[in-house]
Amino acid sequence: MEGKKILISGADGQLGKEFQKVLAEKSIEFFSFSKEQMDITNFVSVIGTVSDVKPDILINCAAYNLVDEAESNSELANEVNSKALENLSAACKKHNVFLVHYSSDYVFDGTKEDFYNEDDTPNPLSVYGKSKLKGEKIIKENLASYLIFRLSWVFGEGENNLLYKAYQSAKTKKVLKMSAVDVSIPTYTEDIVNATLLSLEKGLKGLYHLSSKGYSSRYEWVKYFMLKMEMENIILPVFKSEFESKAQRPKFSALSNNKICKDLGIMLPYWENAVNKFVMACQWE
Repeated sequence: MEGKKILISGADGQLGKEFQKVLAEKSIEFFSFSKEQMDITNFVSVIGTVSDVKPDILINCAAYNLVDEAESNSELANEVNSKALENLSAACKKHNVFLVHYSSDYVFDGTKEDFYNEDDTPNPLSVYGKSKLKGEKIIKENLASYLIFRLSWVFGEGENNLLYKAYQSAKTKKVLKMSAVDVSIPTYTEDIVNATLLSLEKGLKGLYHLSSKGYSSRYEWVKYFMLKMEMENIILPVFKSEFESKAQRPKFSALSNNKICKDLGIMLPYWENAVNKFVMACQWE
């Protein structure tokens, strides 16, 4: 990564914030832009920023991740998760910039009853999942080389993740109800950033699944987190029918990380160990 210049879009999100933190620690040159500074749905904004910065690598952390809201706001979800990739791909192609993009486990329908690998056929159930899959296809159609990472249940610094919301609820509620039905893999932003940077150093290209090891329901995830936070709330497992949900979610969308671990020569942590690191770094009040 020495001598490389990185441009980060979606700087205000939890993944964008983690990239800025890690890159600063590693003294890697980077430029980060929020939606207001670089709107990826606006081609003029994208091409102007890329032309000015002249990065070697563009890491797109911008995304529309409101899964339920996407059902009634499909136009915005598709603008950000799909059509914006035409702008990013065009700008990267024109200025010879390597594009890194993040997709989702929700491109699968959850019927496999096993870990999904990169060769499995996607079949998204929701507007959100469909928009993420379209984004992948746009990149593949427009660029010869790129990195696409499919992620699952991302958590890190910020308020847009289940652990933060559960922690806030636990301050006023003794009992928290969590779905014990949907299963995937909680994945920590720090691990995503480190694996991404190592992938760039080693020259990886193409599509990879990037997740922790193991698997978990939301109930198991939050229960473990609360235990590590030494909070005495009661966490009850319930069917997801108890929650109002507009979007259909896959029942088992756990991603196999065997390919990336093999190509990088590393072992990604189990999700419990990732939560342990997160708790140690937590500065919530």
